[in-house]
Amino acid sequence: MSLPSLPNLLREMVDVPEVVVPKGRWLDLPGRGRTWLTDIPGPTPDAPAVILLHAVGCTGLLTWFPVIEQLSAKYRVVIFDQRWHGRGIMSEHFSIRDCADDVAAVANVLDLVQPIVAGYSMGSIVAQRCWRQHPQRFGGLVLAATTDHFRTTGSERVFHQTMELGMGAFRTLSRSKSINVAAKAATEALLDPTDTHQWALNEWRSTSSWAVAQAVASLGRHHSTPWLHQIDIPTAVVVTTKDKVLSPERQRVIAATIPGATVHTADCGHAGCVLDAKNFVPTFLEAVDTTAGRRASRLKVSAAARA
Repeated sequence: MSLPSLPNLLREMVDVPEVVVPKGRWLDLPGRGRTWLTDIPGPTPDAPAVILLHAVGCTGLLTWFPVIEQLSAKYRVVIFDQRWHGRGIMSEHFSIRDCADDVAAVANVLDLVQPIVAGYSMGSIVAQRCWRQHPQRFGGLVLAATTDHFRTTGSERVFHQTMELGMGAFRTLSRSKSINVAAKAATEALLDPTDTHQWALNEWRSTSSWAVAQAVASLGRHHSTPWLHQIDIPTAVVVTTKDKVLSPERQRVIAATIPGATVHTADCGHAGCVLDAKNFVPTFLEAVDTTAGRRASRLKVSAAARA
């Protein structure tokens, strides 16, 4: 008896939503590099833009493909692969600060007006830094499965410290021209199958384990607790109530720390954005709508003040 193929095994074990994955294109960011962009227009030319930032070890589309169709009914949806992930920028090193600057660069190149930045897990941390580094550039934040810092437990501290010890070797690899070329060639050669499970597997394979380690080490140095209370743009926190990676209690504390932040609960675990999309997507859409409404009110007040 032959063994099932990996895509077939994945199909049996994991309920991946069957959707039509939108096409993308390369986007050059002056002075930074190029990344893979999916830019879906909203229902009108002036529809608010939402930039979606993905989780660690994933690509933009792999994290967000279940929400795209419904979100684009109201908003312009912008998704790109963050550096060291998928077809993202291949720099000499990885840092969350650089990722946040990349988001601002994407917003500038696409001429987005006060876009909402929505991030999942690692993406939510990058979104926090988007406000920290570019406080006037963005119109709102949606933080899903988020945290203000890691290393709060002994196991977390050991995990992140171990990752940091291995970064010297990973940085050496990242500077290798031959490895960078090979990585790009691998992502260029990705298949574009109609089967969502096969596509998802290809997307997952497009980010290397050493890139994930680099990202995890950078995440371990994140600590936004001292300045979360200064965030002054509309913010929503999507709490993943069954999360075993980032505790729901900690996510609620973050929401309570950010002035005026709204709380939206999704009855799912840390991978719920895809594996429990039926519970995550409606909550996420509610969070975006709430933030967009508050953003619109602020823009009207600003316009009236200038008049």
